Amino acid sequence: MRNFRIAPSILSANFARLGDEVQAVIAAGADIIHFDVMDNHYVPNLTIGPMVCEAIRPLTQAPIDVHLMVKPVDTLATMFAKAGADIVTFHPEASDHVDRTLGLIKESGCKAGLVFNPATPLSFMDYVMDKLDMVLLMSVNPGFGGQKFIPGTLDKLREARRRIDEYTAKTGREIWLEIDGGVKVDNIAEIARAGADTFVAGSAIYNTPDYKATIDAMRAELAKAV
Repeated sequence: MRNFRIAPSILSANFARLGDEVQAVIAAGADIIHFDVMDNHYVPNLTIGPMVCEAIRPLTQAPIDVHLMVKPVDTLATMFAKAGADIVTFHPEASDHVDRTLGLIKESGCKAGLVFNPATPLSFMDYVMDKLDMVLLMSVNPGFGGQKFIPGTLDKLREARRRIDEYTAKTGREIWLEIDGGVKVDNIAEIARAGADTFVAGSAIYNTPDYKATIDAMRAELAKAV
């Protein structure tokens, strides 16, 4: 049986009181804090840097999951590792040497993963499975929060799940399968059935008046997917 993890994205939080927002979602039952890092180069938006991660780190024991939408990757990956990140993921198109970047992240003490845009083939993961701790599928085009889930991602999730399960059966190594974009109470069960075990949700949580009620509703839906 898969363990399900809910990872609120602080992209949708109130940045005027970010520390309180991070603590509030963890208190409400979230498992992971998700950082969306954008550079206005790889994606058309500009968000947060390592200083924000460093500021948040003392406020929670929850894992900090940093999704780098930046190019180049290596320098910022190591900076976030030093700032307290637990997981660092990046887009293979943004690295000249995917294997080397994954190794650099792991040498920095973090778990490492690859992120696949809606049109990015899963073949990038084929030769680096031994270095992957997470595979993140984007179910929207990266750059902005609040977008609608792209239905075609479900088939891609099923294929990613198949590859991961085959690898785990051979090696015993666990690789998390995360989904990011348009995840809501009314579709999280369907997404889980397609294979995801970790769910990034930004506006679906932070734009509601009661974070605990929303996260509880998500867990109730996930229970139906088991």
